[in-house]
Amino acid sequence: MVRVKRGNVARKRRKKILQLAKGYRGAHSRLFRVANQQVMKALRYSYVGRKQKKRVFRRLWIVRINAASKLNGLSYSRVMHNFKKANIDLNRKMLSQIAILDNQTFNELIEISK
Repeated sequence: MVRVKRGNVARKRRKKILQLAKGYRGAHSRLFRVANQQVMKALRYSYVGRKQKKRVFRRLWIVRINAASKLNGLSYSRVMHNFKKANIDLNRKMLSQIAILDNQTFNELIEISK
């Protein structure tokens, strides 16, 4: 069988992993085997993190809407129920932005929905 030299391919593969591990501390950014483990772990965390980010932001928007609606004497669930009945189809992200940036408009929306 013919001997296969992998010099170029192996170097490219290792270099790609070490490039991804740039900025990690100590051996995690310098030694291939350790860096490879850390990159795999980081990729798993980033995958999970992309899912968690959606949950975290939704919770933040709900907290903001709740705080703004409490100023009008209603709870978050009451406000959302009233919006559904009044056919006000604004998502939570937009409602929280309105509550923060334009409080008067948010108060008018609540009055319309009552």
